[in-house]
Amino acid sequence: MTPPLIFDRLLLRARRQRGLRLGPATFLLDEVADEFANRLRLVLRRFDLAVDLGTPTAAVRTALLRDGAIGAMIAVDPVIGPGQRLSGDHAAAVGLRVVADEEALPFADNTLDLVVSGLSLQAVNDLPGVLAQVRRALKPDGLFLAALLGGDTLAELRQSFAMAESELDGGVSPRVAPFPDLRDLGALLQRAGFALPVTDVDRITVRYATPLGLLHDLRRMGAANPLVERRRVPLRRATLMRAMEVYAARFADPDGRVRASFDIMWLSGWSPHESQQKPLRPGAAKKRLADALGTTEITAGEKPER
Repeated sequence: MTPPLIFDRLLLRARRQRGLRLGPATFLLDEVADEFANRLRLVLRRFDLAVDLGTPTAAVRTALLRDGAIGAMIAVDPVIGPGQRLSGDHAAAVGLRVVADEEALPFADNTLDLVVSGLSLQAVNDLPGVLAQVRRALKPDGLFLAALLGGDTLAELRQSFAMAESELDGGVSPRVAPFPDLRDLGALLQRAGFALPVTDVDRITVRYATPLGLLHDLRRMGAANPLVERRRVPLRRATLMRAMEVYAARFADPDGRVRASFDIMWLSGWSPHESQQKPLRPGAAKKRLADALGTTEITAGEKPER
């Protein structure tokens, strides 16, 4: 079954390239890169061959290569530009740059030790298919670690445009991408066959002097509206100004600055291997919970004494 086309991937690439030319806004990726490094330090093992899948800048690669736990890293991205370059000793560790779409991984099965992806996979049309491809490309006991935007990301912007368009244009058009929630992402990891799947979320709140500052940053991120179902006529100035008024009125702090929320969804999973911990089969426990807690077991239907 062909997945629905939610994102215009060609438009997304063009806007990413424009963002690189403007000078990318990298504050979210810089935060994510530091957290990648912190999480990978906890694993306490070496990865001989890693892939950075679609991360818009070199921030994640630079952070991970700094600790020396990765032998070589392949950078995979549909857009290669100035924001992708490493410098110094880290550049030598990136042995290959591959121009490829995140939805069509150019790797054979059981070839990679680690796959990471920073703030890219929220804009693929077939996320289950991408996860399945990553799972197949990993060697047994290989690790997948990703961060993507999800949850209530940009909820303030979504609500402001919805109110402005309802008032002035007679209806709401899709202007902010739909984002996955944490429960769905955990289920997708299991569906793709990952062992020991873990998901969690970090919320980052960014404050701006005006809502237009947020729109400027989204443009520099290459994150302007990439939806296939977007309204194809230019946004009217009156609608934009009304949306900005709503935003400033509803989402401003006492000092007048406005908030923008970004929910970073973290995913991790391992390619199955016989050495990994496995849950016990039902009924396989060797000690009763009541014994461990030092209490008396009460069977089903039995009322406790008062």
